[in-house]
Amino acid sequence: SDYLTIATTRPETLFGDVAIAVHPKDDRYSKYVGMMAIVPMTYGRHIPIISDRHVDKDFGTGVLKISPGHDHNDYLLARKLGLPILNIMNKDGTLNKVAGLYCGLDRFEARKKLWAELEETGLAVKQEAHTLRVPRSQRGGEIIEPLVSKQWFVTMEPLAEKALRAVERGELTIIPERFEKIYNHWLSNIKDWCISRQLWWGHRIPVWYIVGKDCEEEYIVARSADEALEKARAKYGNNVEIYQDPDVLDTWFSSALWPFSTLGWPDVSEEDFRRFYPTTMLETGHDILFFWVARMVMMGIEFTGTIPFSYVYLHGLIRDSQDLKTKWMIGMWRCQLGHPSISTLKCQVDGNLDQIIENLN
Repeated sequence: SDYLTIATTRPETLFGDVAIAVHPKDDRYSKYVGMMAIVPMTYGRHIPIISDRHVDKDFGTGVLKISPGHDHNDYLLARKLGLPILNIMNKDGTLNKVAGLYCGLDRFEARKKLWAELEETGLAVKQEAHTLRVPRSQRGGEIIEPLVSKQWFVTMEPLAEKALRAVERGELTIIPERFEKIYNHWLSNIKDWCISRQLWWGHRIPVWYIVGKDCEEEYIVARSADEALEKARAKYGNNVEIYQDPDVLDTWFSSALWPFSTLGWPDVSEEDFRRFYPTTMLETGHDILFFWVARMVMMGIEFTGTIPFSYVYLHGLIRDSQDLKTKWMIGMWRCQLGHPSISTLKCQVDGNLDQIIENLN
């Protein structure tokens, strides 16, 4: 017959709640720990009341709803505690069947309807303004909704160990030297890399599935559709049907292969590969040390047995008054450069290269 009051900016996610958490030293709620709570509007679904230091007892009411399918921090907590993960949302922003009678409603429409029904049943306490940062899509401006989905990952620790040793042994030199510490810290704390993206453009994931089979259990990795079909027929017979994974690779995964994939690899006997790989130096901005440089090093060692370059020369960035990189500000570049001729730019580039080579020597 008791109630726990919860503050939330996304009430519709209560359909994905799997637990209620309080701080272990919060005396207001300690008596409830270990009990079960009924989630409103879910036909009596019960979830456990737990305690965890993750909860800030001074924020809101001190009672935290755990929705691991739609919040990053809740997801980490659920993984730690072995809690289930519920996804209540479709990719078009509507609620799925987990939401019961709210299934099919747009997330914001569901939010309004749910709040109205909570008020009608006397379960809504109050509504007040709250300032927070809301992530939005760069292109369309839509509010981004966190959700858990199936993705492809690369195990990174074995790759990172080899990339770390390359710097330790002096095989790879990073200039300025201070960036070696940043490089080492990132690789020493690396996480598995999600390489799949739900986009239109990019290299397709080279995986094919069998029609009528569980795609999590039965799949084929191949270089082409013809090769995939040949492998499928060898295992399932000539009448088998296949379809390719609709996702594409993370652009940084493709970019990580660039030093050798552009030179005829995997045919290491190609003249371009033998002549130009590995190269001497890479020059790039320090902001993509992790995104590109470290990953090129890891992929180069993994697939060719050697680092793709011996020196990495990292330059600074030109930013505007809003701290935006000027590579996004084409008009600003025109203002800074004026209208230089090709010969003028060539002289500037030649002069810069001479200075870089002198520094390396």
